[in-house]
Amino acid sequence: MSHTLLVVKIGGNVIDNPDACTRFLAAFAQLPSPKILVHGGGKVATQVAERLGVKTKMVDGRRITDQSMLDVVTMVYAGLVNKNLVAQLQPLSCTAIGLTGADAGIIRSVKRPVQDVDYGYVGDIVQVSKRQIRALLDMYLVPVIAPITYSSEGLLLNTNADTMASAIAVEMTYFYKVELVYCFEKKGVLSDPDDDAAVISSLTPTSYAEFKASGVINKGMIPKLDNAFKALRENVSRVTICHADDLMAATSGEAGTLLSLDE
Repeated sequence: MSHTLLVVKIGGNVIDNPDACTRFLAAFAQLPSPKILVHGGGKVATQVAERLGVKTKMVDGRRITDQSMLDVVTMVYAGLVNKNLVAQLQPLSCTAIGLTGADAGIIRSVKRPVQDVDYGYVGDIVQVSKRQIRALLDMYLVPVIAPITYSSEGLLLNTNADTMASAIAVEMTYFYKVELVYCFEKKGVLSDPDDDAAVISSLTPTSYAEFKASGVINKGMIPKLDNAFKALRENVSRVTICHADDLMAATSGEAGTLLSLDE
């Protein structure tokens, strides 16, 4: 077994597009093991909620997870989305096992405290059980992890998939050299959001701060990059943000935005 572990996070917009998702999974299956796939939710939860008469509430682009919405996201993320990804990987000679953070107790969270906004049943990660994940990898299984965790009170909690990928990558540095790849529908971090070719090829903490201050990097990209730089500061060897179609090229440093602490 290789001493390099790849942790790949795939965004919901790719999952929502069947052709893009199929291409991504074909590339992911070809990556060397050990590897872990962490996935987001996509728009399916909103669509299912609508069909069930459950109202979707958002604040600043973040979903409010009340009890009814928790039921929906658990069914969709841990069931429909997760098992579809797992099923599609099996014929590609990728022995995937679908999990949530609750399974084998791999990711424990606390319910986010109410401050300005009550996000409901949303989890902030407090513990990743690295030995349980290592045991699965030692069995030559590929964990495919849905963005649901559990609390010490036995609650299920909706949890940000970018944060989960970062937390898993950091914890697994105990055993492996770890590389983290965030895949989504853009070619990387862009200097112009309207120009897909305007990829910032590398980012350091200083250049990130400058792009943030000028407003070039904004909105949802900020928490993603905060998670990514946190992972680098905590021993993850490489973090790349890339288009889902460029996964293979990104793992060899030929595509996407490469993050580095070296100024």
